Amino acid sequence: MERNPIQPMYEDEDGVSRFKGNAIVQYLLDNGGIDMNQLARLDFTNDDRVQFAQLIGYSLAGFDELSYVDDETYTAVELISNRGITEQEATIEALQTTLDSVRTDMRDGIATLYGIHPDNLI
Repeated sequence: MERNPIQPMYEDEDGVSRFKGNAIVQYLLDNGGIDMNQLARLDFTNDDRVQFAQLIGYSLAGFDELSYVDDETYTAVELISNRGITEQEATIEALQTTLDSVRTDMRDGIATLYGIHPDNLI
């Protein structure tokens, strides 16, 4: 499944890192007769909710606290913001970090399961 793209980021006048909002999306939110609480009750995918948060100009700090933002997406967003790398590079690095963490977490369990020393795992 292809995911929505990560929106561009910038630093606002108060020094807060945030996503570049989309003026049309913000206008519809402000004038369309529906508010954030109503949207929260509707059946949207987490990926669409993640992109919507970006399109309304959510701050990076607040983005991390949204329940529907997964670790890989947030890690990629941080890498783009902090290191200026591309979305593809950030996504690869975020997934590599997750894979490394899973390997580390599973190492002892796999070694025990197969009765071998963890250092003998490839």
